[in-house]
Amino acid sequence: MVSRNTLGTNLAEVVEYNGAKGNSIHMAGKALRALYWRLNLGLKKSKSKRLKKKLGHNIKAIITNSENGLFAVDPEDLEVGQKLRSGGFGIEEVERLKKYINKKSKVLIVGTHIGSLAIPLSKHCKEITAIEANPNTFELLEINLQLNNAKNITPHNIFANDSHEKVEFLLNTVNSGGSKRKPKKSNFLYDYDNPEIIELESHRLDDYLPKHDYDLILLDIEGSEYFAMKGMNDILSNCQTLVVEFLPHHLKNVADINVETFLSVLPDHFTKFELPDNKQEHNISEVKTVLQKMYDSNIGEDGIIFTSN
Repeated sequence: MVSRNTLGTNLAEVVEYNGAKGNSIHMAGKALRALYWRLNLGLKKSKSKRLKKKLGHNIKAIITNSENGLFAVDPEDLEVGQKLRSGGFGIEEVERLKKYINKKSKVLIVGTHIGSLAIPLSKHCKEITAIEANPNTFELLEINLQLNNAKNITPHNIFANDSHEKVEFLLNTVNSGGSKRKPKKSNFLYDYDNPEIIELESHRLDDYLPKHDYDLILLDIEGSEYFAMKGMNDILSNCQTLVVEFLPHHLKNVADINVETFLSVLPDHFTKFELPDNKQEHNISEVKTVLQKMYDSNIGEDGIIFTSN
């Protein structure tokens, strides 16, 4: 299987090499990517439905032991849930993040999902504030905190935004971690499993959270990162390390913003940034150029790491 980042990089190289033929190849590449994702996600949807039917509609969660800990997972979830059932999820990311915290560190995770990263990280820091908007995954998060005796994690079932308002939210099932605010532009990637649309109350984290002194902040909320950061300027200005998801299709469709707008809410005290997926490290002066190239080539990064030292 070709990864999202590899596919985007290879297509970009082909376009550059072919010069005048670039536009035709680019369009063909987009069509191939669309076909790939429709087939891939369609198969996952069918598999998820078969599993749900086999287990019965009364089964709401499966308890599984993993490298991350003991977890209650949604049987329909074929992403994080399936990976936890198969042994573990995001272990490399946990190991990578551990070097930015210690036993005195305070961590804020916006987009905690069911706790697959928060719970193992909680063993290496003082406390974690866990934000999760999806009410279904929040229920599993609360169960998983009890299963793992994670007493230093404080969960909040709220939607992080740039204002206090009601927002429409998609409840995806095949990949519950892909649940998100209703995109400004529709895309098959977001509605292939016919997600239920609910309405959530949203909050500015600067107003909602009493504490603003976090050492490490993780932001992974499926295209709403810009809006959340816009509503947590004070919190961000005090953090030492920020890890934020950067997916061009989310910026273009969910948030409908460009790179310049995305970077406008980034605090100016960061000095470096790292792209773990792409194995790159840069000075902050290069951030606009680097992210613009990624944006134009549809190359994503699950977590750009911004550091201040």
